[in-house]
Amino acid sequence: MSQTQTGNKVLINFMNKRKPAMVFSIVLMIAALAGIVVNGLNLGIDFTGGYLIEASYQNDVNLEEVRSALSDAKFKDAQVQHFGSSKEIIVRIAPRTDINKAAIGDNILTVLKTTSDQEVNMRRVEFVGPQIGDELRDDGGIALLVALGCILVYISLRFQLKSAVGAILALVHDVLITVGIFAILQIEFDLTVLASILAVIGYSLNDTVVVLDRIRETFRNVRKTSAEDILNISINQTLARTLVTSLTTLLVLFALFFFGGEIIHGFALALIIGVVVGTYSSIYIASSALMMMKIHKQDFLVEAKEVLVDDAP
Repeated sequence: MSQTQTGNKVLINFMNKRKPAMVFSIVLMIAALAGIVVNGLNLGIDFTGGYLIEASYQNDVNLEEVRSALSDAKFKDAQVQHFGSSKEIIVRIAPRTDINKAAIGDNILTVLKTTSDQEVNMRRVEFVGPQIGDELRDDGGIALLVALGCILVYISLRFQLKSAVGAILALVHDVLITVGIFAILQIEFDLTVLASILAVIGYSLNDTVVVLDRIRETFRNVRKTSAEDILNISINQTLARTLVTSLTTLLVLFALFFFGGEIIHGFALALIIGVVVGTYSSIYIASSALMMMKIHKQDFLVEAKEVLVDDAP
């Protein structure tokens, strides 16, 4: 990567690569949007409605045998996962009109008993109606829009409008790519994944605010330096903090993904994608947007000018 000399500091010239980075981001966003439009999201029963059956065994249970038995019993759409331990499973089934709701649990339990000589205990049977699923989906979408709107107001008040636009572009970039990967790979999208998307918004915003705050301070303190150099200085000054935060967060998320059980795979995966993409967008998307909007020192001195006018005799 190329470097530039500014004062007595040798800085990585991130802004020199902003155009290829923007092209790369645009391609990713188009691919993500195409995946959402063409494939759609593989919504879980939290949104579509359906049955959730939890059962426990005395010893470890083979999921492939359970899936095969359920498929032979005309439950081909059943999703089977370990829950908590290898002795407990959760079975998710889409709404069925050919089976009585009250009998679904007994039917599944009968199938499960054929897969093993162990004693099988039914822990719980829950039904989520399609209407509730629609409400959850709509409320989740509204939550995302409200979060983005509040962030726009917050950044506008704390910094200024150009910084707010850059932060929102970075957030849209992160959310769209994360959701797009779930659509392309057809990974189940449930309430836990939606919660992780909201967490990605918070993580990305926090990282972006740190960079924007340093950009503002650098613009106010450094004179006779181009906007590109000031952005490079600011990004480099926050780079160590950004990388340490991202890497430590990823360590926890990878531990959750590999050892936390299948039930939280989607949650952990969404956060892993969000952290990686969010770190990238804090460096390139928000800062590149400021360059495109021709940010300059006067943009960060508006408040100072107003104070001087108010204090004038």
